[in-house]
Amino acid sequence: MILAHNYQIGEVQDVADFVGDSLGLSQKAAQVDAKIIVFCGVHFMAETASILCPDKTVLLPDREAGCSLSDMITVPALREWKAEHPGAVVVAYVNTSAAVKAESDYCCTSSNAVKVVESIPKDKEILFVPDMYLGSFVREKTGRPIHLWPGYCGVHSQIPTDRISQMKKEHPQAEMLIHPECGCLTPQLIHVDQILSTEGIVRRPAVSKATEFIVATETGILHRLQKTYPDKHFIPVMGDAVCGYMKHITLEKVLWSLEDLVYEIKVPADVAAKARTAIDRMMAIA
Repeated sequence: MILAHNYQIGEVQDVADFVGDSLGLSQKAAQVDAKIIVFCGVHFMAETASILCPDKTVLLPDREAGCSLSDMITVPALREWKAEHPGAVVVAYVNTSAAVKAESDYCCTSSNAVKVVESIPKDKEILFVPDMYLGSFVREKTGRPIHLWPGYCGVHSQIPTDRISQMKKEHPQAEMLIHPECGCLTPQLIHVDQILSTEGIVRRPAVSKATEFIVATETGILHRLQKTYPDKHFIPVMGDAVCGYMKHITLEKVLWSLEDLVYEIKVPADVAAKARTAIDRMMAIA
């Protein structure tokens, strides 16, 4: 089974058996009967699949496909933060290493982060790692006093609010679709525009009356959008909003991965067991 994230290059998406966001890919990995999963995404995603499917071989076509956001929180730093807030509940965005997930109480994706936080008792203090923009979005939507780790995605954080305003003026009839990792988010945008996970962005044109959409996220998603809705027009907020890590994986590397069964991603059993609790809670809420 070949799984590909929405940010992969178009030709990799085209050969995949399933294309989706982090949550959808994790669910698919757990559901399929295939014994070998070629995960066209980044390292933390392959780790999550490996944790959910310990009896399957999970392959990442390029070992260098990492994540700058995931790298912004380490186990020692999280442990120190937890010590400063004894009794707090840690919610870890899925964009974290397996080791960080093992130190957390819940995992979440951008599609279910609000639901995850809403499921936590109101008297509990919440620490959200590592994305401060997604955390701010969740805090605004839930009204919960969430402590935010100062992490960010190197791509999404570069999308400024004034660029959003400019694009709205240039395309007044277009609907704005914004990923909650974006640095452009303000309380006003949160309550006016469509703030959606990558999969939410893919689904939105099917129910919207708009024929033109401004898309504020990594540009890889445009391939799937145009393919799914050929009669609609999609405009990137920034044409250079490109994740170099996602683009590490090429069609040739997918072929080599299938031929040589490289590179297997395996999480140590003790870490996987602890991380599984946080991941299972995420999956149950999803």
